[in-house]
Amino acid sequence: MTIYPASKSNPDMIPVLAADEITVTFQGQQSSLEALEGVSLQVDAGEFLCIVGPSGCGKSTLLQVLGGLVRPTSGRVYLDGALLTAPRRLIGFVFQKANLMPWRTVLRNVTLPLEIQKVEAAEARRRAGELLKLVGLEGFEDAYPHELSGGMEQRVAIARALVHDPAIMLLDEPFGALDAITREQMNLELLRIWEAKRKTVVMVTHSIQEAIFLADRILVMSSRPGRIEATVSVPLPRPRRLEMLYSPEFGVLSTRVRQAIQ
Repeated sequence: MTIYPASKSNPDMIPVLAADEITVTFQGQQSSLEALEGVSLQVDAGEFLCIVGPSGCGKSTLLQVLGGLVRPTSGRVYLDGALLTAPRRLIGFVFQKANLMPWRTVLRNVTLPLEIQKVEAAEARRRAGELLKLVGLEGFEDAYPHELSGGMEQRVAIARALVHDPAIMLLDEPFGALDAITREQMNLELLRIWEAKRKTVVMVTHSIQEAIFLADRILVMSSRPGRIEATVSVPLPRPRRLEMLYSPEFGVLSTRVRQAIQ
């Protein structure tokens, strides 16, 4: 078993998730497309990491590689120091679209991963109920997806991703389709859930403001083929509050990230 070296930020720890010189090339019938080139990164346990970059730079592809959904053309991914070659239950996903099953109630959408794992029905309902309370959807257990707002659907998707208790959450632009006010509220909700569960989070976003507000650290990617262009630490105190968006410190960080993208 290949073991990844200790974390650069904490030499006494092995990073919970790491990528080593990841390159991804998609082969077409007449041409090839290099999506990622030589991407290396480390994520420590409990860290909230955001990835930003221009459209088409390979952010979503990188997230899928980190989750074992896409095999890299070259390079390796490590989960808790061991080589990752396929999806694992330790990793939960939330995508831009909630992808809820319209014929299932909110509760039964959340219990689906546990049903697949053959968890006893009463236990699955108990765990799903606790998470629906955590994400602010207590009382909506019997509602159907078409009865929910976009923000409520994403809360269900977050609860579904958490129900099997993964160590790592990979979020791919989960609030990109929401209006600005709902998106701000969902950012606050996500931080509240993260602070309650302290999962390791890697989140892709197009929003510089969102990345700074949420993250401990931001990775800035270049245009395709995507590479890590810069790393920006976010020293803003926690818990985060919306008024921080208008502080001088926030403005300095925003300028730094924007310049790195440009």
